[in-house]
Amino acid sequence: MFETLKEQPADKILMLMQAFKEDPRDNKIDLGVGVYKDASGNTPIMHAVKSAEKQLWEAETTKAYTGLAGDPAFGNAMVALVLGDSVPRANVAAAATPGGTGAVRQGFDMLLAANPDVRVFVSNPTWPNHLSILKHMGIETVPYRYFDDETRGVDFDGMMADLAQAKKGDAVLLHGCCHNPTGANLNMAQWKEVVALLLKTGATPMIDIAYQGFGDGLDEDAAATRLVASSVPECLIAASCSKNFGIYRERTGLLMAVSQDASAQKLNQGTLNYLNRQNFSFPPDHGARLVTMVLTDDTLRADWMAELEAVRKSMLDLREQLASELQRLSGSDRFSFIAQHRGMFSRLGTTPELVEKLRADHGIYMVGDSRLNIAGLNKTTVPILAKAIIDVGI
Repeated sequence: MFETLKEQPADKILMLMQAFKEDPRDNKIDLGVGVYKDASGNTPIMHAVKSAEKQLWEAETTKAYTGLAGDPAFGNAMVALVLGDSVPRANVAAAATPGGTGAVRQGFDMLLAANPDVRVFVSNPTWPNHLSILKHMGIETVPYRYFDDETRGVDFDGMMADLAQAKKGDAVLLHGCCHNPTGANLNMAQWKEVVALLLKTGATPMIDIAYQGFGDGLDEDAAATRLVASSVPECLIAASCSKNFGIYRERTGLLMAVSQDASAQKLNQGTLNYLNRQNFSFPPDHGARLVTMVLTDDTLRADWMAELEAVRKSMLDLREQLASELQRLSGSDRFSFIAQHRGMFSRLGTTPELVEKLRADHGIYMVGDSRLNIAGLNKTTVPILAKAIIDVGI
């Protein structure tokens, strides 16, 4: 019966990765895949994570299953990291998942279980896998305006006008910080307006926070998520450990269901456990245990925070260098938005044709919507990119 299967569309980012590998040019630059790279082009294991792994190797005595929601210590550590003291721990149900993507998928599953007719409002643009998963699950998506190609900032008026069409029973997918793919973020005054609108419409927010610590700092990057969680009756939060702990291949994430009514926690937790059981049974533990060790050991945590801060500042430095070089070459400040964006990505706001010209003429690879990975640069390649951007006429 497999002859009835239909060919599935190839993932554009994975195709880009393959094309980069096959390009024989020595001066090629990969700004496509969303992975942090240091100045030498490597994705290193963070010092604290490596130390935790050594300790775990010595101390671990079993590979038996953890609970359906994972080790409770992991849930506790991550809830504290993301939410701080913004809501009581007793109001939060949490379940470990295979990566942030697994948390997103489980979040959509929970929305669907709560309302089979749920509509999910999604920023335009958003991380492509959001749309791919929603389409695969048959969930109706409603785009809301987000990125302004002229200003390269947030189209806040358009966003608010579109979100005003949501209603009770709908969900609104929000990026907690470091918006992917644009790098353009709301300020706290705007977040407060979004919260007020959510309270008015009755729509349920779901926050995807995958880059905490990559933007303005650990607490600063969590501020919007904490505001939403403490203000609305209920929300979902999908958190990833891939970037800020550098454990991409360990697939470590957490889905949280927050309710202002503490009595709802038991039902929410039971639902998260059930969804895990149906999808993959017990979640992976290795990455989760490393994260728990790092967050609960004072020495490891301090080491991790210092390295994460160095990573964050290195990306800010690259942003400022690129914006400055583009200003010098163009004689204008039209690229100043690059220094204002936060996280791994910025969106240039140009055409797929010019993105292709960057690849063909200069060996510079970025996603067709002009998303570039700032962390794919270094001090040497920034001037090369800046010159190529001006040469192709962006």
